[in-house]
Amino acid sequence: MTLDIDAILTDPTKHIIVCTGAGGVGKTTTAAALGLRAAELGRNVCVLTIDPARRLAQAMGLTELDNTPRPVPGIPNGSLSAMMLDMKRTFDEVVQSHSDPERAQQILSNPFYQALSSSFAGTQEYMAMEKLGQLRADDSQWDLIVVDTPPSRNALDFLDAPARLGSFLDGRFIRILTAPARGAGRGIGRIAALGFGIFTNVLSKLLGTQVLADVGNFVAAIDTTFGGFRERADATYALLKDSGTAFIVVAVPERDALREAAYFVERLNQDEMPLGGLILNRVQEVPETGLTQDQVMAAAQKLTAENTGALTAALLGLHAERMEIKGRQKHLASRFTAAHPSVPAQPVPAMTQDVHDLEGLREIGAALANQEINW
Repeated sequence: MTLDIDAILTDPTKHIIVCTGAGGVGKTTTAAALGLRAAELGRNVCVLTIDPARRLAQAMGLTELDNTPRPVPGIPNGSLSAMMLDMKRTFDEVVQSHSDPERAQQILSNPFYQALSSSFAGTQEYMAMEKLGQLRADDSQWDLIVVDTPPSRNALDFLDAPARLGSFLDGRFIRILTAPARGAGRGIGRIAALGFGIFTNVLSKLLGTQVLADVGNFVAAIDTTFGGFRERADATYALLKDSGTAFIVVAVPERDALREAAYFVERLNQDEMPLGGLILNRVQEVPETGLTQDQVMAAAQKLTAENTGALTAALLGLHAERMEIKGRQKHLASRFTAAHPSVPAQPVPAMTQDVHDLEGLREIGAALANQEINW
């Protein structure tokens, strides 16, 4: 089954495309190429990338990418903007938008918050979804958002992170730490405070007094500010499950990458997420000659043995090697499609060079939409 990319890009009911998959498979370039193609098909697009190479920003005609969408020049039909997620700045924006200035400053200057917003497991994934929610809320400006998910060794991190971070900030640990303040002045509060004192004495020995003080100050400031984190995580999850979203799994025809892709496809189906299909990057194309790999190799060996046509022999040898690569890739891809026959797939040929400009992204976009690739 072939993936019809243009049908997704031009569908007015599709507002979010999420490119996901293992690291190093070309997710970021794919997201940029999809965004450019959608814009040139008439959509108003914002591409949210996580950690693009500098050359990709330059390819889009931008000197830099930051946490604010930047318009890409030279788009004839629709419009295209691009941005790179700044995890901490996005977290700071959440604090500032849900706090008065004094409370926001208390939180932003707290050492525990600074560590949480910079390095807590799942924060990058959560903030990518937070930024997605912000962009989607401004649907008057963009009717399609293309998301490049964070590189992750575990494909489940992206789906689990919002709930995990929301559980932490709304969870039992936070409730325990804020219980004395909420119950102060009442009998139950005095009992809770006594138990809390025993609890904090233990934590002080484990964490150190200053660390515990920072945590205490943080939860005291955050208690009334972030009560809705769980609700925000749930809303983000609902946004991902909506029929207006399409997940595109990106892989390369290698064993580990396809195993990761299969695992993620199964998880998306398990969670009833809207799966658009699979993009298989960097496939080896070989012109049809009517000869088998063994015949090509035999001809190369014959020329070498006769010490004639050295250049022709070298070219035949290279052709045979590429036929072998293509055969191996097709075998791996066929195993994936046999296991997941309902997942439409689109191969994309390996490019001869890295992307350096919009024309390079257009070439990739055309390959993404080309349903007649000889592979």
